[in-house]
Amino acid sequence: MSRPEEGESVERGRPDVPGETIRRIEVREAQRSDVARIAEIYNQAVLRTVATFDTEEKSLDSMAEWFSHHGGNHPAVVAVDGDAVIGWGSLSAWSDRCAYSGTCEASIYVDEARRGEGVGGILLDELIRRARSSGMHTILSRIAGGNEVSVRMHLKRGFFHVGTMREVGLKFGRLLDVDMYQIILDHGAS
Repeated sequence: MSRPEEGESVERGRPDVPGETIRRIEVREAQRSDVARIAEIYNQAVLRTVATFDTEEKSLDSMAEWFSHHGGNHPAVVAVDGDAVIGWGSLSAWSDRCAYSGTCEASIYVDEARRGEGVGGILLDELIRRARSSGMHTILSRIAGGNEVSVRMHLKRGFFHVGTMREVGLKFGRLLDVDMYQIILDHGAS
């Protein structure tokens, strides 16, 4: 199954379940007008998950500053259902050292009411496509230990485990491991 191009829709839903409708989820470049919704989704993760090791909510100003560092080889994208932003993803520079210029880090966050619908995978597919088309060599992802849904999503797309940093984060009164995942991009693939 080929992955959709930017602007194409992906159908999600279970037509075999009575009353369940198929929704069309689109991924597009994030706009400045999306920053408040991006912050809202991120802050859900800050307050209720270990997907981020931030422990305090981000202000709109701090998220606007974050957004200003995205574009070009380090895009921010949003998943939309109709007019509603239901998730977002970004590629960020792994390091400011020049030798790392072909390496980026993926981040994905989905509205808590829309988790389990495949939105994260749709976003990761788009980030991989954009990284590949911009000539990036590799994408890294940090995943908190125990987040099996995220691990499966990454493995399904060709990421591999490169190591575990033990007890590097303290959140919700627990010391947490972080697993590193990586994909080396094949620029000949679509």
